[in-house]
Amino acid sequence: MKDIEKLYTAYLAHPHVQTDTRKIAEGEIFFALKGPNFNGNNFVKQALDAGASLVVIDEGESLNDPRIFKTENTLLALQELALHHRKQLHIPFIAITGSNGKTTTKELIHAVLSAQFRTSTTKGNLNNHIGVPLTILDIRTDAEIAVIEMGANHRTEIASYCRYALPTHGIITNCGKAHLEGFGGTEGVRQGKGELYDHLRPTGGTAFVMTDYDYLKEMSKGLHHVVSYGTRDAQVTGMVAQSSPFLEVQMTGGTMLNRIPTLLVGDYNLPNVLVAVAVGEYFGVPSEKIQEAIINYVPSNSRSQLVHRGSNRIILDAYNANPSSMRAAIENFARQHDESKIIVIGAMAELGLESVHEHREIVELIRKYNWKDVILVGGDFSKVDHPYRYFSDATLAKDWIKEQNLLEAVILIKGSRSMRMEMVMEAFDE
Repeated sequence: MKDIEKLYTAYLAHPHVQTDTRKIAEGEIFFALKGPNFNGNNFVKQALDAGASLVVIDEGESLNDPRIFKTENTLLALQELALHHRKQLHIPFIAITGSNGKTTTKELIHAVLSAQFRTSTTKGNLNNHIGVPLTILDIRTDAEIAVIEMGANHRTEIASYCRYALPTHGIITNCGKAHLEGFGGTEGVRQGKGELYDHLRPTGGTAFVMTDYDYLKEMSKGLHHVVSYGTRDAQVTGMVAQSSPFLEVQMTGGTMLNRIPTLLVGDYNLPNVLVAVAVGEYFGVPSEKIQEAIINYVPSNSRSQLVHRGSNRIILDAYNANPSSMRAAIENFARQHDESKIIVIGAMAELGLESVHEHREIVELIRKYNWKDVILVGGDFSKVDHPYRYFSDATLAKDWIKEQNLLEAVILIKGSRSMRMEMVMEAFDE
């Protein structure tokens, strides 16, 4: 891109980037991005009035205003600026992708590394073609390590992020049944996530690999630098010591740590804890600091949260769902030694032609266990025969639950983000 140096000079003077005029703070650079239902080029005046130091546009006229920077494509300009900034940062860049557990893994690793280093990481869920460059541009020049989350729903997406994130280290948490519609099946998921390993091979990068998953061992072949973790036959090993109400991990190798209590719900979080330990050990974080960081990590954003409402205990895991994470959550909940267990399950999205089949499989899994009640919500659960309560949306499910005046119940709430299953929590508000 021409004039990248000019744009970067402006960025260095005001190193804060914004894509939403409603959130602009004085001095920020506004990129006028476009989408199916919006066009940032229509909000130039609002951005300037809000105090933007520079507005990057690809439509309209610059009007000889030094505060307006005209380019051919604002999204590409954002990504090119991120790449230019990335090249000035000579620090480890850890990229994290996978079907499940990306954000929890990212947060745990960030907590561990922050105990020893100035660590920058993805905020919230900014893990797409806009979020990744914004994350890179949010990294200050005094940062010592960066942790970047990369989400994807089709092949070539992770490869595109690697082109401007230039990761030196990588983690694929797992490859499950997520975004099957975009990836074209499970093999497509592995190919898509494997693009991170494809970047690390020729660049001599390091991968942290969960060796319990044979497919990750196969996918990581040819990598020159691998740090393995798992329950056995790995450099860092551990196992579930306890999973109710919270996960406790017994470390068995590769660390001086012994038993690590957490505030995470579900034994499916074991790999997330193990890789956080592995990364901490690799970068020389003292063991006591690794332990303290993991113990003090509190999940948020509806991810495996244990919430108390009166006498009821609620596992809120409503940020996202796919067949793999749904199965893990239900099986983990079934293993808990509680009576009066209720599951409130929202439909799964982006499964394409496999959708009805995958919803039927979840119903069959639910049938294997005894529950006080089962509530299914929305989507393709309506196309599956089952004996359970069904509501077309989360609001109707919330209203029914509120009428029950539940006491001393243990409840799992799980579903895809599009189902807005967190609304069910309102049934417990006084």
